[in-house]
Amino acid sequence: MVKMIALYKQPKDKQAFDEHYFGTHAPITAKIPGLRKMEVTKIVGTPMRGESEYYLLCEMYYDSHEALKEAMKTSEAKASGKDLMSFAGDLVTLMIGEEMGNE
Repeated sequence: MVKMIALYKQPKDKQAFDEHYFGTHAPITAKIPGLRKMEVTKIVGTPMRGESEYYLLCEMYYDSHEALKEAMKTSEAKASGKDLMSFAGDLVTLMIGEEMGNE
């Protein structure tokens, strides 16, 4: 499987971020065609330093690189991207990864 990974830095207003993320952004993203699974992790700290510079991690799973490419062309993905930039463009880093080991 291939996944799009969104890693968010600490927002200034966590309550406002959470309200928008879980009330608006996640439901928009969940509608992207080809999305197999979406896992959201709240970062609660680090083993050595306590508080992390990161706040949230979202992993969005697709069957293949081709499935991800096709999904990103859809109106649902474009709506998710537009919303993302409107509330967290300065906080988010996006990455693409491949799961290893379970072949």
